[in-house]
Amino acid sequence: MWVPRGTLGNDMNRQLTLLFAAFEALLVVAIGIAIPLVPLTLLWGIHYGLAIDWTVFWRTAVDIWLVGHGADITVVLDPAVASSVGLAAASTPVTITMALLGFALLTLLLGVRAGRRVAETSHVLLGTLASLATFGLASLVLTLSALHPVARPSLWQGTLLPTLVFALGLLIGSQIVSASNPVSGGIRRWISGWPAHVRTIVSTSLRGGAIAAAGLFAVASLITTAAIVTSFADIITLYEGLHTEVLGGVAVTIGQLALLPNVVIWAASWLVGPGFAIGTGSAVSPLATTLGPVPAIPLLGALPGGDFAFGFVGLLAPIVVGFLVAAVLGPRIAGELRRRELAIVALGIGVTAAVIVGGLAWASAGSAGPGRLVDVGPQPWIVAAWAALEFSVAAGLGLLAAARPERADDGFTER
Repeated sequence: MWVPRGTLGNDMNRQLTLLFAAFEALLVVAIGIAIPLVPLTLLWGIHYGLAIDWTVFWRTAVDIWLVGHGADITVVLDPAVASSVGLAAASTPVTITMALLGFALLTLLLGVRAGRRVAETSHVLLGTLASLATFGLASLVLTLSALHPVARPSLWQGTLLPTLVFALGLLIGSQIVSASNPVSGGIRRWISGWPAHVRTIVSTSLRGGAIAAAGLFAVASLITTAAIVTSFADIITLYEGLHTEVLGGVAVTIGQLALLPNVVIWAASWLVGPGFAIGTGSAVSPLATTLGPVPAIPLLGALPGGDFAFGFVGLLAPIVVGFLVAAVLGPRIAGELRRRELAIVALGIGVTAAVIVGGLAWASAGSAGPGRLVDVGPQPWIVAAWAALEFSVAAGLGLLAAARPERADDGFTER
């Protein structure tokens, strides 16, 4: 059968694109699993002398990776084991719902890289779909391999949630959302049909809210760094109290790095006002700190130990960030919008920032274990409500400061 040369070449390019996209997805999964699996395997060989079934460590690594993407895992300790370690109540099922967001962040960044690389091929849409399907299939296989009566991950969450994180990275990194794509091109044409002032309101609200949320998390990162540096002695003391050897210390450090994005989000919740909890009945906020027994995690040594005399100053962070963002964006839109439309923009900035901050607060919170640890992290709805109020008011003040009074020579006219 005669096949045109162009068709044969196109089929070969399509097959190469499929293989390349699948390899990129498998590479992202392999890197994420290897981070907990390598130290656990070394621990299995060096500390336990290969005496334990290696599949225990494999399931543990997969469970850690799945938890890192938000998949729930139901843990049931053997009654004898639970009693021997003084956790008799731990023999009842406990569902771990708090995500170690460091793994999700890694998957997102690697997904962006994969999206960029797939976008360089001649079949972008096909390659992206192949990469996404491969990642979803790999997540399903990994979740199935980790099913065990002692620790059982949610099958649908283990398959779907990591794939959604990877899909977001692919969309950011690829050129599927470019103007040349039929779907995005249609969306752009639809948006171009809106009135000019509506496009300005929507675009400024989304852009301003995203920048304001990013600014808040930047401040939270600086505060987290300062807290770790100033509490370094307490953190080292907690490390020494764990009595771990080198490999155990490495494993603990990797776990804390995976927890670090959660801590930054908790710090942002602290700046917004409601704060967060480390166990039922506890509270860490700018105005007061009430801590009961906390897990022996060295990173938690950076938590404040009492009330701050000037803790309320932290509440200025979202106000200042929201004001500065609006003040920068204000001059660009003041000549296009009425004063009441500027108020809508301020509200839109506040709502957009609140959705981002509240969504990440929701992802960072949940159950981390039995007993008091069923309640760890911020209350997302309360954090979102506070953030919406603070950013909206601050953005409104910033837009008013940027909008000059009506003058014939500045081009601003009240409509």
